[in-house]
Amino acid sequence: MRSNKLVTFLEMIKFEHTVFALPFAFMGAMLGAVIGHGHLPSWAQIGWIILAMVGARSAAMGLNRIIDKTFDKNNPRTARRAIPAGLLSSKEVILFVIVSFIVLFVATANLSTLAIQLLPLAVFMLVFYSYTKRFTWACHLILGLTIALAPLGGWVAVTGRIDGYALLLYVSVALWTAGFDVIYACQDVDFDRQAGLHSIPQRFGVARALWMAKGFHFLTAVGFLCLFLLVNELSWLYFVGVIISYGLLIYEHLIVKPSNLSKLNTAFFTMNGVLSIVIFTFTCIDLAVHYVW
Repeated sequence: MRSNKLVTFLEMIKFEHTVFALPFAFMGAMLGAVIGHGHLPSWAQIGWIILAMVGARSAAMGLNRIIDKTFDKNNPRTARRAIPAGLLSSKEVILFVIVSFIVLFVATANLSTLAIQLLPLAVFMLVFYSYTKRFTWACHLILGLTIALAPLGGWVAVTGRIDGYALLLYVSVALWTAGFDVIYACQDVDFDRQAGLHSIPQRFGVARALWMAKGFHFLTAVGFLCLFLLVNELSWLYFVGVIISYGLLIYEHLIVKPSNLSKLNTAFFTMNGVLSIVIFTFTCIDLAVHYVW
């Protein structure tokens, strides 16, 4: 029974979607440590970053499920989620959110002073995002700015500061997230219009929304390239990862068309999950080659 409840909680927070943000959190920590201190982050720092990520993401998803439970119940695509389906009660999810925030606070307290000082802002963003679809089609950009706190947080955790490189990575990941969230939102256009919710596809139509997603991802590609050109610690190994990520982004947009959204989940989850792992893996290998071997 307890194992079934755990599975339900993991399904509620879409645990598998951690693959979007966690690799970039590690990437931010590794780049920050190498650029700022000339060495890779410690295992203790990595451990606390993992706990902070788990706490932040679990709290954010739990809050989103509570805040949107009425919309989830009325949307055929989301009606089977844990709360509207009666698999979890709102009280259980609230308790889960509280525990998740405690984990986030404890983990952050064991990282840098600046990470602690910025924690209220991070918590605000985690809570605020879930309300943005009620009043602005720019909700995708706000989600991007929220999820991109992962690499920025990783950077701040090991360096205790924010510099131009950190902000470049932050903006690049934010635009990448906004782009794939626009694609994902295309499947809910009809419901959003009926429910009075806002999104780029609902405001501009699916065809224009997909072009806007391409624009966001083009800027992401520029950002990844700028990191290669500006960060002396990165070499051709990182650049290989960037080229592969470009191919993934291109393929993602080729398989989703306004008249055919059948491959939307492949474009949303598979391609972007692989992209984050690819970028991190090649960055990790690149930095490890120079600072370990």
